[in-house]
Amino acid sequence: MPAGEHTLTEIMSQPEVWREALAVADAVASAFRRLLAHAEQVIVTGCGSTYYLALTAARLLRHSGCDALACPASELLLYPAAICPPGRRYLLLAISRSGTTSETVRAQEEFKAQIGGAAITITCDSGSPLAANADLAIAIDAAQEQSVAQTRSFSSMALIAQQLAAGSGGQRLRESQRLPALCRELLESQAERMQTLAQADGRGKFFFLGADALYGIACEAMLKVKEMSLSYSEAYHSLEFRHGPMSMAGADSLVIGLISPSAARPEFQLMSEMAGVGAAVLTIGQATGDFAHTIALPASLPAWSAPVLHLPALQLLAYYRALHRGCDPDSPHQLSAVISLTDI
Repeated sequence: MPAGEHTLTEIMSQPEVWREALAVADAVASAFRRLLAHAEQVIVTGCGSTYYLALTAARLLRHSGCDALACPASELLLYPAAICPPGRRYLLLAISRSGTTSETVRAQEEFKAQIGGAAITITCDSGSPLAANADLAIAIDAAQEQSVAQTRSFSSMALIAQQLAAGSGGQRLRESQRLPALCRELLESQAERMQTLAQADGRGKFFFLGADALYGIACEAMLKVKEMSLSYSEAYHSLEFRHGPMSMAGADSLVIGLISPSAARPEFQLMSEMAGVGAAVLTIGQATGDFAHTIALPASLPAWSAPVLHLPALQLLAYYRALHRGCDPDSPHQLSAVISLTDI
C-alpha cells in the first residue's frame, strides 16, 4: 500500500461526509438548544486535535451569546474546581473522534458525578463509552478514519459544532449547505499549489496564524504538519506573532495567515511584514490581499460558517510535506489513534 493512501482518501472524501454532518447537526439541533437553555456556562473539552476544535467551538458559541470556555480534558479532570467554580449551572460539550480517549471519558464521568451538569458529546463512534454516557450523543460515524492523524473526522465534527453554535444564536443556516461543494472546489483547485509549497527547497519552518474562532483552526493545521511530516510547525494568535515569535521567520519559512474579515487590515499588514523579511506567505480568507499565494473564500458566506473551509487545503499541505520528507501520513512517528492512560 502506498504511503499515505488512507490519509489522502480521507481528505478527499470530506465533501461527502460533510453532507452527512450537516444532516446530523440538523437532526439534533432542537435537543441541543434545550440543554443549552438550562446552562449558565458551557465547558467545551477535548484532547489534542479535539481540544483545538474546542477552542473554535467555544468562540463560536460566545459569538452566539453563550458563555463558553474551552479547556483540555486533562485540565477539567485534574483541576475541576478551577474550571467550574461552585454556584453556576454548567453544561459539558465533550469532543472525541473515538469516544474512548482516557482523559475525555474520565472528565465526562467526573463532571456528571461531581458537578452535576448535563453532558453533550460530539464523536465519530456512536457506540463509544463517551456517547453512551452522554445526555445527548451527536455521532458522525461516517467520518471515522483508518489514519492516525485526524482529517475528515476533525472537519466533520467542527462543521457540526459551528452549525449548532450558529443555530443556537438564531443564525440562518441555509448558506452552510454550500460548504460541501466549496470543500470539493478547494481540494481540486489547491492540490497543486499545496504540493509546491510543501516541497519547496530550503523551507523548514511553518507558522500558522489565526485569531478568534480561527485560532483553533490554525492550531489544528499546525498539528497536522507536525504530526504527519515531523516538520518545525507552530501556531499563534495572529498579532501575537509580532511579540517575539516573528524573530524565527525568514527565507526558510512559510507563514500561513488565516484572515478574519473583521481583522483583515492588521492581519494583512503583518503578512506584508513577513513577506518583507523573506518568508513565503499564504493567506486564506474571505478577505483577499495582494500576495503571491492567496486562497479566497466566498465573501458571501456568513463569517461563522467559514472556519472549517480553511482546513482542506492545509490538510493537503501536511500530506504533501510528509511525502516530501519520506514520512507515512497514515502512521505518524510515535503516535496512535487513541490515547489510553491507566494512571489518570
